[in-house]
Amino acid sequence: MRKVDILPKGSDTLGLPPAVPGTLYVQGTNGGIRVAPDAGLDVVFGRCEPDVHVCVGPNDPYVSRRHGYIAYQHERWILYNLGNLPIRLPGAQLVLTGHRATLPVGHTPLFIVAPEQEHLLEVRIVMSPPSPVTRHETDTRNPPKWRLSPVERLVLVCLGQRYLRPEPWPQPLTWAQIADELSRLRPGEGWTGKRAAHVVSQTRKRLSSEVPGLLEEEIPAPLGNTLNHNLITALLTTATITPSDLRLLDEPPA
Repeated sequence: MRKVDILPKGSDTLGLPPAVPGTLYVQGTNGGIRVAPDAGLDVVFGRCEPDVHVCVGPNDPYVSRRHGYIAYQHERWILYNLGNLPIRLPGAQLVLTGHRATLPVGHTPLFIVAPEQEHLLEVRIVMSPPSPVTRHETDTRNPPKWRLSPVERLVLVCLGQRYLRPEPWPQPLTWAQIADELSRLRPGEGWTGKRAAHVVSQTRKRLSSEVPGLLEEEIPAPLGNTLNHNLITALLTTATITPSDLRLLDEPPA
């Protein structure tokens, strides 16, 4: 098998013949390229098709002619941004101009974030051969989740309800908003912003040994909503809280 192959427009990288682990596939507007890890080739992408290996955003002047490249270094594929616009990775990670990021194995969609539209660059890095053991009939597993007390669950669902609904660009509620809502929902329980903050703070401390970004000393100032945002994100990704928990904000206490 050749170390470098041109991929025609519309080709499906998942349907191509098997390749050695570490092989890079990059697919753009008008086709793409397959590069073995030992090919010694940096894959350049950008708007100017004659000057790049993979064309992306050919009709958008905001995309740079040579917007970036992907290089194999120290047994990893590294993304470099040479353009004026950021490149967004999954998880909302932005690679800014002059910055770089290590790409994971598997499929990774990259988006060049232009003012009028976003341009997709599909990247796939071949993983090691999968285990021959199949689990088609195995019961579906739930992701590992953390145990919450009823009070913790109530406060955290109230704190993160904009994420659970979901709303665009969600943010955690303020302590005053939580106190106001829980006071209306459960009068007589003495809900205040200070009490809600204490519950959340204790939960963050308890989970901080397993989840990074939950303590003040881990985050540079200004903190803003970062600590609570990180907590809510961790709770959502482990399904510790789910949209079904919103019923706690609609039902009176038992």
